[in-house]
Amino acid sequence: MVRARLNACCVSRGPSARRSISTSIMPRMTRRPVKRSLTLRGHRTSVSLEDEFWTAFRDMAADRNMPINALAAEIDAERGADLGLASAIRLAILRHYRD
Repeated sequence: MVRARLNACCVSRGPSARRSISTSIMPRMTRRPVKRSLTLRGHRTSVSLEDEFWTAFRDMAADRNMPINALAAEIDAERGADLGLASAIRLAILRHYRD
């Protein structure tokens, strides 16, 4: 519903309005992902996520009473070969908060 209102508003005002409205709705949203290292099955790997996703990922791990590396390894083991780890983590976070 919010997206529909945002799109309806932006269509009448053009693309520059879309940028200004989007930043006013989510002023804290970072524009660039932050790269952090995780250890999966004994190997270090880097994952790039926006700050808000890192916060949600840490909260998700805490909700499940598990270290973030263990949660990342679980997500990694369940993802398909065609899905990157960062995308798999974002989708897992989305599912976690939808349930």
